[in-house]
Amino acid sequence: MTDLSLLPVQEIMARDPAHAPLDREPDWAAGAAYIIDRFVPIGEARVPITDLGFLRADAVYDVVSVGRGQFFRLSDHQKRFARSCTRMKLSNPFSQAEEAALLNELVARTGFKDAYVWWAVTRGANLPRPDDRLHSDRFLNRFYAFVTPYVFIKDDASRQRGIHLHVSENYVRIPPNAVDPRAKNFCSLDLNMSLMEAGEAGAGWSVMTDGAGVLTEAPGSNIFVVRGNRVLTPESGCLEGITRLTARELCSEIGLEVVAGTVTVDDLMSADEAFLTSSAGGILPVSTVDGQPICQGAGPNSTRVHNTYWERRWAGWHATPVDYGASR
Repeated sequence: MTDLSLLPVQEIMARDPAHAPLDREPDWAAGAAYIIDRFVPIGEARVPITDLGFLRADAVYDVVSVGRGQFFRLSDHQKRFARSCTRMKLSNPFSQAEEAALLNELVARTGFKDAYVWWAVTRGANLPRPDDRLHSDRFLNRFYAFVTPYVFIKDDASRQRGIHLHVSENYVRIPPNAVDPRAKNFCSLDLNMSLMEAGEAGAGWSVMTDGAGVLTEAPGSNIFVVRGNRVLTPESGCLEGITRLTARELCSEIGLEVVAGTVTVDDLMSADEAFLTSSAGGILPVSTVDGQPICQGAGPNSTRVHNTYWERRWAGWHATPVDYGASR
């Protein structure tokens, strides 16, 4: 690839007929949800106020995206979700095949070609007998899911410029021996507070450490640091991101050495480039850290990974086509 300009993916999604949604009933135009045992338009979706997912963040979730009518790495997301359930002692009421069919139907009801697909299992309602609460198998776990149009963390212009990243000073990531970050969970107040800290500092996003100068993850995102021909990404204290996995594969394909291990704030500050990865936005280049420029706009390696990611996705890489005839 010789063209190092960043693909304007939002613009392409807005104007290319391959991304145009199919006609559907008006009730499903904004999105669709599955609440415990039924499908509803997203505007009618409600979570019971006594659900422990709401009361105590006692839940796990996952997010898979759809592009040009194709799920991206659906099986990988489902396998990670199953691991999350196991790690948090939750029981999914659906098999993997049933879960996939349910998520497909949600997308089919909306007709969206580009979609954000979220699903979760919560502990369910609390149990009346206190002794029962000591046993995970006595709870009736609940399943929730919804689909909305695809969302980006940042727009095309922000990606082209590269975002201003803030290393949180006031908050540290919940330690792995408190809440396992490999399980995609609801315990994210630390991440949210770091975002507000970043906003107060005039930055565009945040990244967190373990409190000892070691990077963990950013809100909803994994982080990569490029130094010469090496790409560093944290090995622990972070989610096992599916877009992270994809970026590692793409970096290796373009001849970069990928190392998962200890990555420090000093590594980030002295980097040639850096980028974040997430299902909500793909590859997000970083240009400034704590006011210090590390790259002018999106760097060449970040741009190559970004563009290859979208080109391969739209060409059907790791794709599961949505069956739009499955809507009831």
